[in-house]
Amino acid sequence: MAFSFDSRIRYSEVDSSCRLSLTGLTNYFQDCSVFHSQSHDVGIRFLADNHIAWVLSSWQICINRLPLLNEQVKISTWAYGMKAFYGYRNFTLEDTGGSTLAYANSVWVLVDTRTGRPVKVPQEFADTYGLEPQLEMECAKRKLHIPDDMEKKGEIVVPQFFIDSNHHMNNEKYVMLAQQLLPNDFEISELRVEYRKEAKLGDTVISYVKYTSKSVTVVLADTDKKPYSVVEFLSKPIPGK
Repeated sequence: MAFSFDSRIRYSEVDSSCRLSLTGLTNYFQDCSVFHSQSHDVGIRFLADNHIAWVLSSWQICINRLPLLNEQVKISTWAYGMKAFYGYRNFTLEDTGGSTLAYANSVWVLVDTRTGRPVKVPQEFADTYGLEPQLEMECAKRKLHIPDDMEKKGEIVVPQFFIDSNHHMNNEKYVMLAQQLLPNDFEISELRVEYRKEAKLGDTVISYVKYTSKSVTVVLADTDKKPYSVVEFLSKPIPGK
């Protein structure tokens, strides 16, 4: 079954234009999936007690409009598939009139936290969530291409406040680091993220970027240039061009 919650866009969630920030949007979707699991008693504590965790493998978030400060919104999510060690989940963000402001597809991997290896999703998970039809959208490939000629931009050592209950850098923080490399006039129409390995407390994350006329690709990598994450931003078309 689908799960939804209502919210009002807070000042702490907006950017300089007083619209919901990109990290605010990803947090809403991530929180909604956690609330969904908690509502079925298969949330954080259940997973920890059973030594498993859902690890996000990829995001594809499409944006029609980002809501303004104080605007009322509805966030929804549902599972639409579970196969082998993968779980598939959709999200929507709607205004009070029912218009879709943003929507997303995501792929998750169920991992044994003791070994770090994927484990098969139990059938009872699908039974518990109740699978719904997949959202009608053009789904991108889970794997993102890494350009050859990327420019090194900087590095950061993962601080404590980046770490979540799974003891690695939270999904939203990768987006936050990548977004800092966008041009000031870049208006996002779509965000794609592929998570390749976990960054943990004290790890060095080095940023590499590639700019084109329609996209910005950011690779967040370790000191051996092995990617933690690949992030791709697609821009909205400029009227008249």
